[in-house]
Amino acid sequence: MSRLLPADEEFFAREIDAFLPDRVFDAHTHLWKQSFVPWSIAGGPADVGHAEYLQLMQDIHPNREAGALFIPSVQTDGSGSFTPPNEWVAEASAQSDACRHLFFIRPEDDPEWVRQEVKRLGAHGLKCYHTMAPTQPTWEADIPAYLPEQHVRIAHEEKLVITLHMVKARAVADPSNQHWIRHYCEQYPDMRLILAHSARGFQPAHNLEGLAALSDLDNLYYDTSANCEPIAHQAIIRLCGHHKLMYGTDLPVSHGRGRSLSAADAFLWLYADSPVWGEKHMAIQPVLTGFEHLRSLKWACWSEKLSDAQVEDIFWHNAAELFGVR
Repeated sequence: MSRLLPADEEFFAREIDAFLPDRVFDAHTHLWKQSFVPWSIAGGPADVGHAEYLQLMQDIHPNREAGALFIPSVQTDGSGSFTPPNEWVAEASAQSDACRHLFFIRPEDDPEWVRQEVKRLGAHGLKCYHTMAPTQPTWEADIPAYLPEQHVRIAHEEKLVITLHMVKARAVADPSNQHWIRHYCEQYPDMRLILAHSARGFQPAHNLEGLAALSDLDNLYYDTSANCEPIAHQAIIRLCGHHKLMYGTDLPVSHGRGRSLSAADAFLWLYADSPVWGEKHMAIQPVLTGFEHLRSLKWACWSEKLSDAQVEDIFWHNAAELFGVR
Protein backbone atom coordinates (compact mmCIF):
# COMPACT_ATOMS: atom_id res chain seq x y z
CA MET A 1 0.00 0.00 0.00
CA SER A 2 1.34 3.42 -0.93
CA ARG A 3 2.41 5.72 1.91
CA LEU A 4 1.84 8.74 -0.33
CA LEU A 5 -1.31 10.84 -0.30
CA PRO A 6 -2.57 12.64 -3.40
CA ALA A 7 -1.12 15.88 -2.00
CA ASP A 8 2.32 14.22 -1.78
CA GLU A 9 2.14 12.97 -5.36
CA GLU A 10 1.04 16.36 -6.67
CA PHE A 11 3.79 18.10 -4.70
CA PHE A 12 6.49 15.78 -6.03
CA ALA A 13 5.34 16.17 -9.63
CA ARG A 14 5.15 19.95 -9.36
CA GLU A 15 8.13 20.79 -7.13
CA ILE A 16 10.67 17.96 -7.11
CA ASP A 17 10.68 15.60 -10.08
CA ALA A 18 12.38 17.87 -12.63
CA PHE A 19 14.97 18.99 -10.07
CA LEU A 20 16.03 15.65 -8.59
CA PRO A 21 19.03 14.03 -10.36
CA ASP A 22 19.06 10.45 -11.62
CA ARG A 23 21.43 9.33 -8.84
CA VAL A 24 20.92 10.09 -5.16
CA PHE A 25 23.46 9.37 -2.43
CA ASP A 26 21.83 9.70 0.96
CA ALA A 27 24.62 10.85 3.29
CA HIS A 28 22.53 10.73 6.48
CA THR A 29 19.97 7.97 6.91
CA HIS A 30 19.02 5.64 9.75
CA LEU A 31 18.28 1.91 9.74
CA TRP A 32 16.64 0.04 12.60
CA LYS A 33 14.90 -3.00 13.97
CA GLN A 34 11.87 -2.84 16.22
CA SER A 35 13.92 -4.54 18.92
CA PHE A 36 16.31 -1.54 18.91
CA VAL A 37 13.90 1.42 18.98
CA PRO A 38 10.26 2.05 19.98
CA TRP A 39 9.12 3.71 16.74
CA SER A 40 8.36 2.88 13.12
CA ILE A 41 7.06 4.52 9.95
CA ALA A 42 3.29 4.48 9.50
CA GLY A 43 2.54 2.01 6.76
CA GLY A 44 6.18 0.98 6.58
CA PRO A 45 8.14 -2.14 7.49
CA ALA A 46 8.88 -2.82 11.16
CA ASP A 47 12.55 -3.60 10.49
CA VAL A 48 14.49 -1.50 7.98
CA GLY A 49 17.60 -3.00 6.42
CA HIS A 50 19.00 -2.49 2.93
CA ALA A 51 16.03 -3.86 0.96
CA GLU A 52 13.48 -1.98 3.06
CA TYR A 53 15.52 1.21 2.75
CA LEU A 54 15.39 0.99 -1.05
CA GLN A 55 11.64 0.40 -0.84
CA LEU A 56 11.13 3.49 1.34
CA MET A 57 13.28 5.63 -0.93
CA GLN A 58 10.89 4.91 -3.80
CA ASP A 59 8.46 7.17 -1.92
CA ILE A 60 10.67 10.25 -2.21
CA HIS A 61 13.25 9.34 -4.90
CA PRO A 62 11.26 7.20 -7.34
CA ASN A 63 13.23 5.56 -10.15
CA ARG A 64 16.58 6.98 -8.97
CA GLU A 65 19.82 5.09 -8.44
CA ALA A 66 20.51 4.94 -4.71
CA GLY A 67 23.57 4.98 -2.48
CA ALA A 68 23.66 5.68 1.24
CA LEU A 69 25.61 6.19 4.44
CA PHE A 70 23.73 4.13 7.03
CA ILE A 71 23.57 5.26 10.67
CA PRO A 72 22.54 2.85 13.45
CA SER A 73 19.40 3.62 15.42
CA VAL A 74 19.94 3.22 19.16
CA GLN A 75 18.14 4.07 22.38
CA THR A 76 18.88 7.78 22.71
CA ASP A 77 19.31 7.51 26.49
CA GLY A 78 22.35 5.32 25.83
CA SER A 79 20.80 2.23 27.38
CA GLY A 80 21.11 -1.24 25.95
CA SER A 81 23.82 -2.73 23.79
CA PHE A 82 24.89 -0.81 20.71
CA THR A 83 26.43 -3.94 19.18
CA PRO A 84 23.27 -5.26 17.44
CA PRO A 85 22.44 -1.87 15.81
CA ASN A 86 26.05 -1.45 14.67
CA GLU A 87 26.08 -4.95 13.22
CA TRP A 88 22.69 -4.35 11.54
CA VAL A 89 23.97 -1.41 9.47
CA ALA A 90 27.20 -3.26 8.67
CA GLU A 91 25.12 -6.12 7.26
CA ALA A 92 22.98 -3.67 5.27
CA SER A 93 25.88 -1.76 3.74
CA ALA A 94 27.51 -5.02 2.67
CA GLN A 95 24.57 -5.52 0.29
CA SER A 96 25.74 -2.78 -2.10
CA ASP A 97 29.02 -1.29 -3.28
CA ALA A 98 27.28 2.10 -3.15
CA CYS A 99 26.59 1.94 0.60
CA ARG A 100 28.68 2.76 3.66
CA HIS A 101 27.96 2.83 7.39
CA LEU A 102 28.90 4.52 10.65
CA PHE A 103 29.69 3.04 14.07
CA PHE A 104 27.67 4.48 16.97
CA ILE A 105 29.78 5.39 20.01
CA ARG A 106 29.25 6.42 23.61
CA PRO A 107 31.65 9.02 25.06
CA GLU A 108 32.90 6.49 27.65
CA ASP A 109 33.79 3.84 25.04
CA ASP A 110 37.41 2.72 25.16
CA PRO A 111 39.10 4.19 22.05
CA GLU A 112 41.06 1.03 21.26
CA TRP A 113 37.86 -1.00 21.48
CA VAL A 114 36.26 1.50 19.08
CA ARG A 115 39.17 1.04 16.68
CA GLN A 116 38.84 -2.74 16.91
CA GLU A 117 35.08 -2.71 16.30
CA VAL A 118 35.33 -0.28 13.40
CA LYS A 119 37.79 -2.64 11.71
CA ARG A 120 35.72 -5.72 12.54
CA LEU A 121 32.58 -4.24 11.01
CA GLY A 122 34.23 -2.33 8.16
CA ALA A 123 32.72 0.99 9.26
CA HIS A 124 33.66 4.17 7.45
CA GLY A 125 33.14 6.49 10.38
CA LEU A 126 31.72 7.28 13.80
CA LYS A 127 28.40 8.65 15.02
CA CYS A 128 27.96 10.34 18.37
CA TYR A 129 24.90 11.96 19.96
CA HIS A 130 24.42 14.62 22.60
CA THR A 131 21.99 12.60 24.74
CA MET A 132 24.94 10.40 25.78
CA ALA A 133 26.64 13.40 27.44
CA PRO A 134 26.67 13.73 31.24
CA THR A 135 25.77 17.43 30.86
CA GLN A 136 22.26 18.51 31.85
CA PRO A 137 20.48 19.61 29.80
CA THR A 138 22.31 17.74 27.05
CA TRP A 139 21.05 20.31 24.51
CA GLU A 140 23.69 22.68 25.96
CA ALA A 141 26.57 20.16 26.02
CA ASP A 142 30.02 21.12 24.78
CA ILE A 143 31.13 18.89 21.92
CA PRO A 144 33.78 16.94 23.93
CA ALA A 145 31.06 15.82 26.37
CA TYR A 146 29.65 13.51 23.69
CA LEU A 147 32.54 13.40 21.18
CA PRO A 148 35.72 13.13 23.30
CA GLU A 149 39.07 13.94 21.75
CA GLN A 150 40.33 10.38 22.13
CA HIS A 151 37.66 9.22 19.66
CA VAL A 152 38.57 11.97 17.21
CA ARG A 153 42.18 10.79 17.40
CA ILE A 154 41.09 7.27 16.42
CA ALA A 155 39.13 8.73 13.49
CA HIS A 156 42.25 10.60 12.38
CA GLU A 157 44.50 7.55 12.66
CA GLU A 158 42.02 5.33 10.79
CA LYS A 159 41.00 8.05 8.30
CA LEU A 160 37.33 7.94 9.31
CA VAL A 161 34.49 10.41 8.99
CA ILE A 162 32.50 11.60 12.01
CA THR A 163 28.90 12.76 11.70
CA LEU A 164 28.19 15.37 14.38
CA HIS A 165 24.77 16.71 15.36
CA MET A 166 26.00 19.67 17.36
CA VAL A 167 23.79 21.25 19.98
CA LYS A 168 23.65 24.52 21.96
CA ALA A 169 20.99 27.14 21.30
CA ARG A 170 22.92 29.01 18.60
CA ALA A 171 24.49 25.99 16.87
CA VAL A 172 27.42 26.94 14.61
CA ALA A 173 27.31 30.54 15.84
CA ASP A 174 28.16 29.39 19.37
CA PRO A 175 31.80 30.18 20.31
CA SER A 176 32.32 26.85 22.08
CA ASN A 177 31.11 24.89 19.05
CA GLN A 178 33.34 26.94 16.76
CA HIS A 179 36.34 26.37 19.04
CA TRP A 180 35.97 22.59 19.23
CA ILE A 181 35.18 22.13 15.54
CA ARG A 182 38.29 24.10 14.60
CA HIS A 183 40.45 22.35 17.18
CA TYR A 184 39.39 18.88 16.07
CA CYS A 185 39.70 19.65 12.36
CA GLU A 186 43.12 21.28 12.66
CA GLN A 187 44.58 18.86 15.19
CA TYR A 188 43.32 15.75 13.34
CA PRO A 189 43.48 16.52 9.60
CA ASP A 190 42.89 12.92 8.44
CA MET A 191 39.55 12.89 10.25
CA ARG A 192 36.68 14.29 8.12
CA LEU A 193 33.96 15.98 10.18
CA ILE A 194 30.39 16.21 8.85
CA LEU A 195 28.07 18.73 10.50
CA ALA A 196 24.59 17.24 10.25
CA HIS A 197 21.41 19.12 9.31
CA SER A 198 23.32 21.79 7.37
CA ALA A 199 25.31 22.66 10.49
CA ARG A 200 22.07 22.30 12.49
CA GLY A 201 21.08 25.54 10.82
CA PHE A 202 17.37 25.08 11.44
CA GLN A 203 17.62 28.77 12.29
CA PRO A 204 19.63 29.88 9.22
CA ALA A 205 20.69 33.13 10.89
CA HIS A 206 23.13 30.99 12.91
CA ASN A 207 24.73 29.74 9.69
CA LEU A 208 24.99 33.25 8.26
CA GLU A 209 26.69 34.38 11.46
CA GLY A 210 28.91 31.40 12.22
CA LEU A 211 30.01 29.59 9.06
CA ALA A 212 32.54 32.18 7.90
CA ALA A 213 34.66 31.40 10.97
CA LEU A 214 35.00 27.76 9.80
CA SER A 215 35.01 28.11 6.00
CA ASP A 216 38.78 27.57 5.68
CA LEU A 217 38.73 24.05 7.19
CA ASP A 218 39.47 21.56 4.40
CA ASN A 219 38.20 18.52 6.31
CA LEU A 220 34.84 20.01 7.34
CA TYR A 221 31.70 18.92 5.47
CA TYR A 222 27.93 19.26 5.82
CA ASP A 223 24.91 17.05 5.23
CA THR A 224 21.51 18.62 4.60
CA SER A 225 19.46 16.02 6.52
CA ALA A 226 15.86 17.14 7.13
CA ASN A 227 16.62 20.87 7.24
CA CYS A 228 13.78 22.62 5.43
CA GLU A 229 15.24 26.15 5.47
CA PRO A 230 16.72 27.11 2.04
CA ILE A 231 19.06 29.76 3.44
CA ALA A 232 20.70 27.20 5.74
CA HIS A 233 21.92 25.30 2.66
CA GLN A 234 22.53 28.48 0.69
CA ALA A 235 24.85 29.83 3.38
CA ILE A 236 27.00 26.69 3.14
CA ILE A 237 27.11 26.85 -0.66
CA ARG A 238 28.09 30.52 -0.66
CA LEU A 239 30.50 30.58 2.29
CA CYS A 240 32.06 27.10 2.11
CA GLY A 241 31.46 25.92 -1.46
CA HIS A 242 28.89 23.54 -2.93
CA HIS A 243 31.47 20.72 -2.92
CA LYS A 244 31.25 20.60 0.89
CA LEU A 245 27.49 19.94 0.93
CA MET A 246 25.88 16.48 0.72
CA TYR A 247 22.23 15.54 0.57
CA GLY A 248 20.71 13.39 3.35
CA THR A 249 17.15 12.26 4.09
CA ASP A 250 17.39 11.62 7.83
CA LEU A 251 15.05 8.64 7.41
CA PRO A 252 12.71 8.14 9.30
CA VAL A 253 12.23 11.91 9.66
CA SER A 254 11.82 12.10 5.88
CA HIS A 255 8.64 10.05 6.10
CA GLY A 256 6.87 12.12 8.72
CA ARG A 257 4.70 15.07 7.70
CA GLY A 258 5.52 18.69 8.39
CA ARG A 259 8.72 20.69 8.38
CA SER A 260 11.31 22.58 10.42
CA LEU A 261 10.62 26.31 10.65
CA SER A 262 12.85 29.14 11.81
CA ALA A 263 11.40 31.58 14.34
CA ALA A 264 12.95 34.37 16.42
CA ASP A 265 16.54 33.26 17.23
CA ALA A 266 15.51 29.61 17.29
CA PHE A 267 13.34 27.13 15.37
CA LEU A 268 10.43 24.80 15.83
CA TRP A 269 8.98 21.72 14.17
CA LEU A 270 5.52 21.51 12.69
CA TYR A 271 4.11 17.97 12.67
CA ALA A 272 0.98 16.52 11.13
CA ASP A 273 -0.83 16.83 14.46
CA SER A 274 0.35 20.40 15.18
CA PRO A 275 -2.75 22.65 15.32
CA VAL A 276 -1.55 25.02 12.57
CA TRP A 277 -2.86 23.57 9.30
CA GLY A 278 -6.01 25.67 9.07
CA GLU A 279 -5.45 29.34 8.24
CA LYS A 280 -8.40 31.62 7.43
CA HIS A 281 -10.04 30.16 4.32
CA MET A 282 -7.46 27.39 3.79
CA ALA A 283 -7.08 23.81 4.99
CA ILE A 284 -3.44 22.87 4.38
CA GLN A 285 -2.49 19.23 3.79
CA PRO A 286 1.06 18.72 5.16
CA VAL A 287 3.31 16.71 2.85
CA LEU A 288 6.24 14.44 3.66
CA THR A 289 9.09 16.22 5.41
CA GLY A 290 11.39 14.68 2.81
CA PHE A 291 9.60 16.66 0.10
CA GLU A 292 9.75 19.92 2.07
CA HIS A 293 13.45 19.29 2.55
CA LEU A 294 14.02 18.61 -1.16
CA ARG A 295 12.19 21.81 -2.12
CA SER A 296 14.36 23.81 0.26
CA LEU A 297 17.43 22.41 -1.52
CA LYS A 298 15.92 23.27 -4.90
CA TRP A 299 15.40 26.86 -3.82
CA ALA A 300 18.94 27.08 -2.41
CA CYS A 301 20.50 25.72 -5.62
CA TRP A 302 18.38 28.09 -7.72
CA SER A 303 19.29 31.08 -5.56
CA GLU A 304 23.01 30.28 -5.83
CA LYS A 305 22.65 29.70 -9.60
CA LEU A 306 24.17 26.23 -9.46
CA SER A 307 24.60 24.31 -12.69
CA ASP A 308 23.05 20.88 -13.22
CA ALA A 309 26.51 19.38 -12.66
CA GLN A 310 26.86 21.17 -9.32
CA VAL A 311 23.43 19.95 -8.21
CA GLU A 312 24.55 16.43 -9.13
CA ASP A 313 27.62 16.98 -6.95
CA ILE A 314 25.42 17.69 -3.93
CA PHE A 315 23.24 14.66 -4.60
CA TRP A 316 25.98 12.17 -5.50
CA HIS A 317 29.55 13.12 -6.36
CA ASN A 318 30.55 14.94 -3.16
CA ALA A 319 29.56 11.99 -0.98
CA ALA A 320 30.85 9.40 -3.44
CA GLU A 321 34.27 11.02 -3.35
CA LEU A 322 34.31 11.41 0.44
CA PHE A 323 33.22 7.80 1.08
CA GLY A 324 35.20 6.18 -1.73
CA VAL A 325 32.21 5.06 -3.80
CA ARG A 326 33.10 4.36 -7.42
